[in-house]
Amino acid sequence: MSSKDWLEKDFYAVLGVDKSASADEIKKAYRKLARESHPDHNPGDVQAEERFKTASEAYDVLADARKRKEYDEMRSLFGSGAFRRNARAGGQPGGYPFDVSDLFGGAGQPGGAGGDRRFGGAGFSDLFSSIFSGGSGPARGRGPARGRDVEAEVVLDFDDAVRGVTVPLTLRAPGVCDTCHGDGAKPGTLPRTCPQCHGAGVVTRNQGSFSFSEPCRECQGVGTIVDEKCPECRGTGGVTKSRTLNVRFPAGVADGQRIRLAGRGEPGDRGGPAGDLYVLVKVRNDELFGRSGDDLTLTVPITIAEAVLGTDLRVPTLDAPVTLRVPPGTPSGRTLRARGRGVARRDGQAGDLLVTVEIVVPEQLSAEAREALEAFAAQTPPAGREHLDARVRRFN
Repeated sequence: MSSKDWLEKDFYAVLGVDKSASADEIKKAYRKLARESHPDHNPGDVQAEERFKTASEAYDVLADARKRKEYDEMRSLFGSGAFRRNARAGGQPGGYPFDVSDLFGGAGQPGGAGGDRRFGGAGFSDLFSSIFSGGSGPARGRGPARGRDVEAEVVLDFDDAVRGVTVPLTLRAPGVCDTCHGDGAKPGTLPRTCPQCHGAGVVTRNQGSFSFSEPCRECQGVGTIVDEKCPECRGTGGVTKSRTLNVRFPAGVADGQRIRLAGRGEPGDRGGPAGDLYVLVKVRNDELFGRSGDDLTLTVPITIAEAVLGTDLRVPTLDAPVTLRVPPGTPSGRTLRARGRGVARRDGQAGDLLVTVEIVVPEQLSAEAREALEAFAAQTPPAGREHLDARVRRFN
């Protein structure tokens, strides 16, 4: 991406976020745009593909704290009018107080030879080299660059998430063309050194007594020119590839957890390191069990008699069933604990199984059951409702 792009494009507007947006807000906005406009979901839609590229370009800058800081400083610097045209050249209408193309070597434009642009006594090339190349030296050609990070989503069954599982994950992402091996040239031919920049990828332009470097327009900053393009990638050196990875999800992975696989993202440019793969985990609900951290939860119905008299409950776990003792007089909603029957932890221990008992009231009773229940009620002390009765008596 050229310096001019940083000046002319509002990356916050592209993602639809405020300048003060947090990193999470920026990531959320990008994910939404990427899903909506991804070429795989919009085959043949050129506009959707362009929106996807623009969103990716904006996210590449705003997701990187250093790039974002430089971008904000640069936009603030030029938007504030710190650089002004020489009074003889006249003002420039628009978003900036000068013609942005002047900054990038526009031949014959005002502000060329003889123009004077300074800020705090610093030369123009010094300012640009510090902003765009990250140091005090001149801008350099494109060297090895780290590949982009890739995001994917996988849905796991509840049991697999608790126990751990290996899942084949198929990804479609840019990769090196196998026909030309990334140089973009037709097999049997070779790229030639760019005559404009002599392979450096950048050219130096003079503006009066100042000079600055920018990516070479002849070769687009690559340093080489392809005369006969590869028929597979059409000279780009890259193609969209499908690849399958066997991804191991550890025991106890949780819904919403993000797994990072270092070096499994997009390959880097010119021998640079690959990006990372981030996998968002979604876990299906189980028909019996729930989960609270490292504990499994289970609700078990019991009868009134079992709650009053107590009973032994045989309940399932993810492995063999266990027996839990329900003490006499257990109220509805009490939770019993089976230790070590929950989700495995990294330290080799495991959470617990939490069993909540729920008293079920029968909707119908036989004559014998009703008679027995009435006899039981006659012998049962009344429930303690004195505090309620006292309030009721106020209205009598």
